Parts: sequence; structure tokens; C-alpha cells
Amino acid sequence: MKKTGMAKSDAKKLMGKVAAPGAAGFGKVADVVDKREQRKRDQELGLVPFAVKLNGDLVQQLHAQAKARELEMNQLVAELLAKGLAA
Repeated sequence: MKKTGMAKSDAKKLMGKVAAPGAAGFGKVADVVDKREQRKRDQELGLVPFAVKLNGDLVQQLHAQAKARELEMNQLVAELLAKGLAA
């Protein structure tokens, strides 16, 4: 970060304009889940974190398909992998 950018972020912190992570706007309820709770839920469901690096075009296609089918990205990728491995 450049020196001017750092100065701007410091000024925002001093002015109290930096939004807290997971904070909702006025009148909105934040659905904040603790990372430990989320990890515990994932373990109960038998989910294991699995990171991969993909081509940007492929990721855009995945996002578009997930949005069109109204699925979460994790659900879509799991479904596609299961279909691909079954073939």
C-alpha cells in the first residue's frame, strides 16, 4: 500500500468510518456465524476444506451456473465433481 493510501486508512480509522467485518447496515440484521461454530457444523456434515486453483474463465462459468441454479458454490462444485467421477 502506498503511503497516501495508508494515511487515508488511518484517517478513516480515526474518524470511525471503517465498517466492522460482518456488520450490517442500519435496520438490517447481521447473520454472523463464528468461525469455530461454522467449522463444527462443517465437520458434523462430513465436509472437508479442499482448495484448488482454477482458470478464471472456469470460475466465472461456475459462478454463473451457481447463480442461475440458485445454489451455493460448494453445492454446485460437489455435484459437478460427483457427476464427473461417476462417469
